Amino acid sequence: MIYLHLRTLSGFLHNTDNNLFNLNHTTDMAGTKRMILRVAYAFLFLLLSNTAFSQPSGEALFKGNCAQCHSTGDNKVIGPGLKNIHERRDIEWLLKWTKNSQALVKAGDDYAVKIFNDYGKVVMPNQNLKDDEIIAIYDYVKAEGQKAAAVPAATTGGGTTEPIADQKTSPWLIITIVISLLVLYRILNRIKKGLEHALLAKEGKPIPEPVPAKQATKNWIRGNKKLIAFILLILFVWGSVEGWYALAGIGIQQGYEPDQPIKFSHKLHAGTNKIDCQYCHSSAAKSRHAGIPSANVCMNCHKYVQEGPVYGKEEISKIYAALDYDPNTGNYGPNQKPIQWVQVHNLPDLAYFNHSQHVTVGKIACQTCHGPVEEMDVLYQFSALTMGWCIDCHRTTEVKMEGNAYYADYAMWLKEKHGPDVKLTVDKIGGLECSRCHY
Repeated sequence: MIYLHLRTLSGFLHNTDNNLFNLNHTTDMAGTKRMILRVAYAFLFLLLSNTAFSQPSGEALFKGNCAQCHSTGDNKVIGPGLKNIHERRDIEWLLKWTKNSQALVKAGDDYAVKIFNDYGKVVMPNQNLKDDEIIAIYDYVKAEGQKAAAVPAATTGGGTTEPIADQKTSPWLIITIVISLLVLYRILNRIKKGLEHALLAKEGKPIPEPVPAKQATKNWIRGNKKLIAFILLILFVWGSVEGWYALAGIGIQQGYEPDQPIKFSHKLHAGTNKIDCQYCHSSAAKSRHAGIPSANVCMNCHKYVQEGPVYGKEEISKIYAALDYDPNTGNYGPNQKPIQWVQVHNLPDLAYFNHSQHVTVGKIACQTCHGPVEEMDVLYQFSALTMGWCIDCHRTTEVKMEGNAYYADYAMWLKEKHGPDVKLTVDKIGGLECSRCHY
């Protein structure tokens, strides 16, 4: 697209140069009008090209506006999965829902009310999008659903090692706009010179010798200091904003979903088979780290369960290979080796986090931070895990003191200090003190 755009501009400039050369040697005003008309058409072409080029794709719109709360499949994130949404409701309903979901809820629309109630009455933010942008999003969701349907069941669950990236202004769009403005300036400047030369020729005055490009540039800079200062200021502000977002995104791996050496489905184990998280991650309730279960924990079940519903014996055999275990004889060999699991959640060394403090004392469910793991075929980082995210949680999460021996003597003192009717959130028991997490 960029190549075609620049090639068109190059061809137009070549024709403009020829026409301006003729304009310098003629006083035909009709020819001058035709030239100005061509310039107007060219400028209109640039505007239309930029508009078309800047139209974001359905994928970009989805990731920028929807991916934080919705998946393109069946998985629930915060809101429902959007797979086959076009079969559930027509586009007119979807347009209304996307722009203002609460209007449909308040109007008593049965389906809108059901979604609102089923998903904890979490209000979907109104999306300030045009109709064609919303349609592009649902076209993308439909295409993704068709892609997923085309993949055989045995191949589902593959991950990606790329985190979800924020959608920002395309650099190609900025380059195109800058080039268009430069081209427009060049065209108008040449038209101005052509008209001046035509006027001089008509009056019988000599046409001045052209100024060398280097000197002309210096002259222009001297005569347009305010404009240059304004452009530099805009570039500085834009660069500062882009730099801020780039730096703020360092180390944030929300959405990170690596492929693992063994295809382990949390959906199958924690969802279908209802295995408690702490059966495998037993240290979460007792220590700082949740821990990765050893292969021996797997063998508590897989000594007997030797074939899975999706991958058959292929993935379970990798556990046997790591333990040098022969399922036919039930014997372990001497050539055992650890399974090289890929860590998904990783806090910086400057931050201290204790799982037992949250799981045992705080009675926080695993899904609060890790998301709906019981619906994940491949585990991914659900939350941002930034300091701001933790602070927001501490400001809104109420301390669970009822029947909690940890707070037996502390609860009464807190109620006396803050009052019996005050909601005791984590920030009121020191949850915002720097030394709690940074020591």
